[in-house]
Amino acid sequence: MMVLQGRHIALRALEPEDLQFLFQTENNVRFWEMSHTQVPFSKHILKRYLENAHQDIYESKQLRLMIVEREREQPVGMIDIFDFNPQHQRAGIGIVIEETYQGKGYAFEVLQIFIDYCFSHLNLHQLYANIMRDNLKSIALFKKVGFSFVGEKKDWLYIRGKYKSELLFQLICQDQIKKPKNRCTDEYD
Repeated sequence: MMVLQGRHIALRALEPEDLQFLFQTENNVRFWEMSHTQVPFSKHILKRYLENAHQDIYESKQLRLMIVEREREQPVGMIDIFDFNPQHQRAGIGIVIEETYQGKGYAFEVLQIFIDYCFSHLNLHQLYANIMRDNLKSIALFKKVGFSFVGEKKDWLYIRGKYKSELLFQLICQDQIKKPKNRCTDEYD
């Protein structure tokens, strides 16, 4: 039985058969702004990445899981923890849903499941998300799951000849003893 699943989606570890999906997603220039990518990835590099994806989060300081549509077991996206810091109990979080699967509520569902996992199983105190100012869908999504805006990095990214600002959002887990199922909400909401 898979623990990380919702009504419509499930999360699972990366598998060798995910190479083509990973190749298409990582090389989709529409996602490059969010991931700060500047050059395409070869299948060889991504194959090596998949071979090492089994590393423990405490060793690699990151975790990437596939988001899979439960009914068809079809990959629809990925969710990441990065900059994992066990000493300070925090990590960055990022999510990407392939364009054909956007607008179906998958991102909201997966974030709820993954946030609960981060706070209850990884014992994180906080998660943060860096979102470009013009990414209104992501801003709305992260606010909807409880993240609060905490700051702006002005002219932070230089993309296609223009500077873009990046916003910082945080979700802080409070007193888990008082919260049902270890689900935390931001204290400033």
